[in-house]
Amino acid sequence: MELKRVVVTGLGAVTPVGNTPEETWNSLVNGVSGAAPFTLFDASKFKTQFGCEVKNLNVTDYIDRKEVRKMDRYTQFAFISALQAVKDSGLDLETVDKNRVGVIFGVGIGGIKTFEDEVKYYGQHEDMGPKFNPFFIPKMIADIAAGQISIHFGFHGPNYATTSACASSSNALADAFNQIRLGKADMIVSGGAEAALCAVGVGGFNAMHALSTRNDDPEHASRPFSKSRDGFIMGEGAGCLILEELEHAKARGAKIYAEMVGEGASADAHHITASHPEGLGARLVMENALKDAGLKPEDIDYINVHGTSTPVGDISEAKAIKAVFGDAAYKLNISSTKSMTGHLLGAAGAVEAMATVLAVQNDIVPPTINHDDDDRDEEIDYNLNFTFNKAQKREVRAAMSNTFGFGGHNACVIFKKYAE
Repeated sequence: MELKRVVVTGLGAVTPVGNTPEETWNSLVNGVSGAAPFTLFDASKFKTQFGCEVKNLNVTDYIDRKEVRKMDRYTQFAFISALQAVKDSGLDLETVDKNRVGVIFGVGIGGIKTFEDEVKYYGQHEDMGPKFNPFFIPKMIADIAAGQISIHFGFHGPNYATTSACASSSNALADAFNQIRLGKADMIVSGGAEAALCAVGVGGFNAMHALSTRNDDPEHASRPFSKSRDGFIMGEGAGCLILEELEHAKARGAKIYAEMVGEGASADAHHITASHPEGLGARLVMENALKDAGLKPEDIDYINVHGTSTPVGDISEAKAIKAVFGDAAYKLNISSTKSMTGHLLGAAGAVEAMATVLAVQNDIVPPTINHDDDDRDEEIDYNLNFTFNKAQKREVRAAMSNTFGFGGHNACVIFKKYAE
């Protein structure tokens, strides 16, 4: 069976550094940090009092006020990013075969703020008997973002959610890619969303000692591959890519950002939260993605790394890159856009895939910010080009994006310049 070719024809994004793909990309290229003290809840008694919130977003500019009340914050982000991406794709909703258009959206946690609110309310009024909002469950469940998007557009193709912690939306993109290249759909609206910046979300990660506690300097707290890194910075938002079968895209005259050419998956099979110290799962997932794409290590020019700014994770990913790419590792550009957006959990893969696509399209690699030359970790090889502090212009023929999740879930997606 001959596999179909898959291209990216639309983008959408709601992130801590911009509420559109254009705003987000401009911030990433210019090294803008999205970290600041929390405003969504009172964090004064928490170990971590800051994160990367979405800012200045008027949700009712996109969604009817009545419908907003039926959506958790994570679904609102997903919905808005999908609206942007479909509009950007130039899709004619009157002529497209909606039975051949699907929605696959990832989320790591789902409606945790809705859950927190409902349980808190019930706890305060339990003498009244069970009393919950009728939208409690539909707002909370992980698949509802995909459902809401398909309902709005009337897309009847494959529709579901992927959940693999921080690898969730990369797995969503991989599934969408496979649905299209196997001929099961013409287009998939795919990506991921997350909104866990609430007392339960932050408190839970604090209890694990996973988050940075650099409360006196939030903007510089996310410092991947620097010795003084002390944990990741939680973020929120959504990213969406329109993946489309090439001939379908050409037939309707769609603009093409890049071609998606491969995906990989693996498991660390090591620990419920920590990555394998030698990066064995990370190594395998990159090897799998390269094989799937039919590319050699030297064909890749840029890796948007998982790079969460955690003590173990950054070291293991750097080791894995050296193991997979060998001498070619030193010709790569490597960067962690989490140094600016924070860690968007289930939305990370989609937002970082968007950044990877735009790096391929524009021949610009966004930086890894917040690094000082005197803040070097002896376990990291700084002969690798981590693109510290300043974006770098270079030809980006092909690029990969890595995402790794609690439970040892690893996902990798690869994009390259589109050519006939």
